[in-house]
Amino acid sequence: GGGSRAALTAQVRPVRVPLSLAQQRMWFLNQLDTSSAGNNVPVAITLTGELDVSGLEQAVADVIGRHEVLRTVYPEVDGVGYQKIVAPADVDVNLAATSVSDSEIVSEVTNFVAAGFDVTAEVPLRAKLFQIKADEHVLVFVVHHISTDGFSMGPLTRDVMTAYYARTNGQAPTWTPLPVQYADYSLWQREVLGSEDDPQSVIAQQITYWAQALDGVPEQLNLPGDRARPAVFSGQGATFEFSIGQELHERLISVGREHNASMFMVVHAALASLLARLSGTTDINIGAPMAGRGESELDDLIGMFVNTLVLRTEVDPSAAFTTLLASARETDLQAFAHSDLPFERLVEVLDPVRSRAHHPLFQVALAFQNLGQNSLALPGLTAAEFEIDETVAKFDLQLTISEVSEGLSATFTYATDLFDESTVRGFAARLMRILNGIATDPATSVGDIEILDASEREVLTSQRASSGVAQAPLAEILADAAARYPDNVALRYPGTAQAAAGRSMTYREVDEWSSRLARVLINRGL
Repeated sequence: GGGSRAALTAQVRPVRVPLSLAQQRMWFLNQLDTSSAGNNVPVAITLTGELDVSGLEQAVADVIGRHEVLRTVYPEVDGVGYQKIVAPADVDVNLAATSVSDSEIVSEVTNFVAAGFDVTAEVPLRAKLFQIKADEHVLVFVVHHISTDGFSMGPLTRDVMTAYYARTNGQAPTWTPLPVQYADYSLWQREVLGSEDDPQSVIAQQITYWAQALDGVPEQLNLPGDRARPAVFSGQGATFEFSIGQELHERLISVGREHNASMFMVVHAALASLLARLSGTTDINIGAPMAGRGESELDDLIGMFVNTLVLRTEVDPSAAFTTLLASARETDLQAFAHSDLPFERLVEVLDPVRSRAHHPLFQVALAFQNLGQNSLALPGLTAAEFEIDETVAKFDLQLTISEVSEGLSATFTYATDLFDESTVRGFAARLMRILNGIATDPATSVGDIEILDASEREVLTSQRASSGVAQAPLAEILADAAARYPDNVALRYPGTAQAAAGRSMTYREVDEWSSRLARVLINRGL
């Protein structure tokens, strides 16, 4: 409701079409290391049945012809990349089947998707067909992130299905023409957002919003891990899956409806409360990917539109969860309303402390995979996803939620640099207790929601002593230790990367300091 934008229509193309804002960072990262596969987007599908290889090859060529972004090279002039769209005939797609055995297929697919691209010299798209048996093939696509995103898998699979069905019937596909191409979007985006030098422009106003919203943001969130953070984040990851059942899901939907909040907002607030409890801090930042397709003209278009938002939430343990939910809702709405500024540009503007040890501005992400059904259904064939065994952790921790018929499917992707599976399983169990708690009574104070199970509470609250040791109040035990071992070290603090010098305190010092603190508290009426 803040005003109208220029309509997204086909644009007059200049000699050199500029990169979109999202593509600029991808282009830069690619040129730093063209051998890296870190920004490759692979799709591998097992096809069982009678495959028309010629029809499939024609269908893929049809899709490449339909989407300019799949036949775009990104050369440079004076260090600045631009979009160079080539003719469909200039993109070599050879799907002649390569024979492999069952034992070889995993390594062959892994090697194929692991090769990098130089986006300045080649169309960043590869496709290959492996044949395991006469009626079993694996089709693999690899596209660089500069040309695609996760949401694009929907249009891609739909168009391949349409074209294959037509080609196997001896016809060319008859689909509705796309209203715009990605190059049109890039030009339109720059027109709508304007120049950062113009304080009245959309881009300048969004920079101002984010600079204020993230002013003084903590450098990192420290969760209880199993290992110290390494100097260089390796990106090696693993996943832990769990489920949010249908009954709990429906109760959470009701909580959201009662407070004008979406399911994303409910989970965001629950995750923020979990992170606050785990870290002992209240200023919680969570990253959230956003599809970035606000215009309906982009619904059927392949391209790089996704952006990452930083959701900053103050978690007050004494406040009701409903209060936290209202705060998270407002945070999310404001972030969505200022979502055009690319995350990479935001990092440049805010210029936080850069470290190879952790992600800037946030280390925990929340992703809702509501991309719709992307299954590939081809006539005469059964299609199934071919699992590529490559889990990459871009952050310390990411919670991915997907809606399924039985409720919600949840996955924690975690950095093995920091966490063992047992620890992440504990995170999941605590999150489930929070979700059950807020579904039962959303007015409960955030700090009062139970996150321990019975055995954990027993360990922490029961008294245990060796045989023959008399029980005594803690104050007497400490006073006795101070008298018997005054110069022994009682507390040892190792220090941190931010405060390298640690310190130790003897029992005498603990006794003296606690006595001084007690007098201060007594004088203040406690």
